[in-house]
Amino acid sequence: MSIALFTHTACLEHDQGPGHPESPDRLRVVLKALAGPDFAGLQREAAPLATEAQLRLAHPADYVTEILAIRPKPGESVRLDADTVMSAGSAEAASRAAGGACAAVDAVMAGQVAAAFVAVRPPGHHAEPSQAMGFCLFGSVAIAALHARERWGLRRIAVVDFDVHHGNGSQEILQNDPEIFFASSHQSPCYPGTGAASESGIAHNVVNVPLAPGSGSDRFRQAWSDTILPSLDRFAPELILVSAGFDAHRADPLAQLELETDDFRWVTEALVAIADRRCGGRIVSVLEGGYDLDALACSAAAHVRALLRHPASSDAV
Repeated sequence: MSIALFTHTACLEHDQGPGHPESPDRLRVVLKALAGPDFAGLQREAAPLATEAQLRLAHPADYVTEILAIRPKPGESVRLDADTVMSAGSAEAASRAAGGACAAVDAVMAGQVAAAFVAVRPPGHHAEPSQAMGFCLFGSVAIAALHARERWGLRRIAVVDFDVHHGNGSQEILQNDPEIFFASSHQSPCYPGTGAASESGIAHNVVNVPLAPGSGSDRFRQAWSDTILPSLDRFAPELILVSAGFDAHRADPLAQLELETDDFRWVTEALVAIADRRCGGRIVSVLEGGYDLDALACSAAAHVRALLRHPASSDAV
């Protein structure tokens, strides 16, 4: 089986204005990096629009209706908070980000592909049930996790997040569901100020490892090796979903965790190994943050190369 890449040009039409770090160029550089010969084995798929029913798995109906109804005229925008802006193309982009994550789950669960990377924007892990924040409109990964249960009947679903910022929205949506495991490593102190190690969920299904600024590769790998990976392994998931943010890179302008590109290869390979051992290799990764364009492109490429070496893929490189 191959590895799928889900994306859509509509995700380039979400424009938060000049100078905003979450720019269309982020997706452009990722897709350019994944266009090289190393990635010829990717099965390329269009991210569909999410259904309103899928969006309502994580968000109240009135919030979904409100966000989808915000359609500024071309060249105009609507500011939702200090960091989050909607343009004429934002509602479709956010819907396709969530829809692509759900479609990737379907492809993996149906056995059509071994794993998937969903290269979309806006990111999603800060979106709380009724509040857009931190560049995020819909909680794409949380929606995909709940879709996996709704559509496929899964009862042990894992969401892991290595973005430099805590996935407060994902945790808020999922923490009271004992059938879903959520784990995050993240810089602390840092936006959004959540993710204390004491936050453990309704059934010890939440694992947070805050990392001090400047922690670097050794502390990051220790956090995953000593805490997150063993907890994930014990949970024995039927599916692993990854919030793949690359803003922990040492070059990123929005944080100071000081990771190297190779750290993203390492953590991806560790996650693939658990997926192979526990859930038939089923793993879906969704792009979150990463704001230095060169570091984002290199890190995303390292991440997808590790997925392409997935043991279940006949197209390994």
